[in-house]
Amino acid sequence: MNPGSEIEYEIPYVVRVHKSGRVERLQGTETVPPCPSGDPASGVASKDVVLDRAASISARVYLPAAAAAEPSKKLPVVVFFHGGAFMIHTAASPIYHKYCASLAAAAPAVVVSVDYRLAPEHPVPAAYDDAFAALKAVVSSCRPDGAEPWLAAHGDASRVVLAGDSAGANMAHQTAARLRKEGVEGYGDEVSGVALLHSYFWGKEPVGGEPTDAAIRGGIDRVWEVACGGELGLDHPYINPMASSPPEERWRLGCRRVLVATAELCWFVERSRAYAEGIAACGWDGELEFHETKGDGHVYFLLNPDCDNAAKELAVVADFVRRC
Repeated sequence: MNPGSEIEYEIPYVVRVHKSGRVERLQGTETVPPCPSGDPASGVASKDVVLDRAASISARVYLPAAAAAEPSKKLPVVVFFHGGAFMIHTAASPIYHKYCASLAAAAPAVVVSVDYRLAPEHPVPAAYDDAFAALKAVVSSCRPDGAEPWLAAHGDASRVVLAGDSAGANMAHQTAARLRKEGVEGYGDEVSGVALLHSYFWGKEPVGGEPTDAAIRGGIDRVWEVACGGELGLDHPYINPMASSPPEERWRLGCRRVLVATAELCWFVERSRAYAEGIAACGWDGELEFHETKGDGHVYFLLNPDCDNAAKELAVVADFVRRC
């Protein structure tokens, strides 16, 4: 056997790491090209851009047909972080290309789907640093002299929504929390909204009706261990925001509105429920919206985007963006 092919460890359906250090991704490697001239079905144009050359932050930007219909009208901007356990997928993955184009058309909004460094080569918090750098680059580009023409012409910096699914929702939360603490020069310390879709949050102890079986929890625990390089525990605020101390720090988010969307059979549904309940109970004076889809599982709207429930959830997210 070739020594370089020996396996160090594997997370089923996610990654296989070889003793040589080579990382083999077991899904999320397929890509689709952008459509700069506009998708024939939706009219949404898309292109790949470099948001921050110094930080090597790239993204796929989606411009709805509404921008061409009213060239002078400013549109909300969705900064979207894809999921994939911090380890797989890119902005060019087919499921994310389809979703972001659909959201851009439905809102309508300029959607910026961010690429970020992936674990295990780049453990958390690398993804969080890239997310924050992307936000700063996006709001800078929304100025009339901004570096990205679509954002300069059509992006409304006063209506920025941070959004993501699964690990990307975790990133959206962390980006909003960091924004409140640090702010962005010339912009402030809050965006208009945060949309958390099927958030990947976890913790050492079960919450609500979460499984208690050690084997089940151990498998999920292992994902976080690899994502953070074994450096952060299961109750670190990065993975378990409800564990933040003091408690009032949990909800110091740099935003005015929060949407929490989940599904009844999602692995992390109890965490989303607890997150929404925590915001409601802490006296936060912003606007909270909670949406739970019955009978479906984790990120079903990506895996089965043409089903009725996916259309309903997309409409909820699009309406949230319009109101931000």
